[in-house]
Amino acid sequence: MRIGVVTFPGSLDDQDAARAVRLSGAEAVPLWHASQSLDGVDAVILPGGFSYGDYLRAGAIARFSPLMGELITAARGGLPVLGICNGFQILCEAHLLPGALIRNDVRTFVCKDQRLRVESTDTVWTHDFLPGEEITIVLKNGEGGYVADTETVARLEGENQVVFRYLEGNPNGSVGDIAGITNERGNVVGLMPHPEHNVESLTGPSLDGRRFFSSVIGFVQTVR
Repeated sequence: MRIGVVTFPGSLDDQDAARAVRLSGAEAVPLWHASQSLDGVDAVILPGGFSYGDYLRAGAIARFSPLMGELITAARGGLPVLGICNGFQILCEAHLLPGALIRNDVRTFVCKDQRLRVESTDTVWTHDFLPGEEITIVLKNGEGGYVADTETVARLEGENQVVFRYLEGNPNGSVGDIAGITNERGNVVGLMPHPEHNVESLTGPSLDGRRFFSSVIGFVQTVR
């Protein structure tokens, strides 16, 4: 299985994501943002880090990279896509996910081991979890407050599209303690915490991040 990892100017967690893919037994395929080809990958990760153009709005400029045009079409056709932190912001800017991410309500950068509750396992990236399971994933962001209008939030809640929820305090002011969401089809997932930092016991507080990658690998193997 081949999982593409996109690099934008200023990306800093692309190599972490690629390593997590390799540790999960898949091939990590580097994808440059200016390319116009997804290179036939089975899934794509938009990694965390700081994408260029954040002076305008987080993720706003990256959404117009040449590769994103290809990715938007592929995602709408069912390609599994995971957006982490800045990647989540880009998915919202690209309208693959509803809502937006704004400055943390505490007005400071937050970096901590964050407790989460798994709200939905009906996605390509989360079916190896258990509904209601509590996990710990690294969180680090300055613009991680998820916002959406009342109607959108009600739809996300009512249609089981909230995938993760913050526990033990809301670190950034996200509406409804939302830490991650999915599209209606369940192939596109965005979240603020960083599962790629939770795949090795030496460097992470848990191994909970591994199941994101095992989930998508299992899905692709099933549909082949």
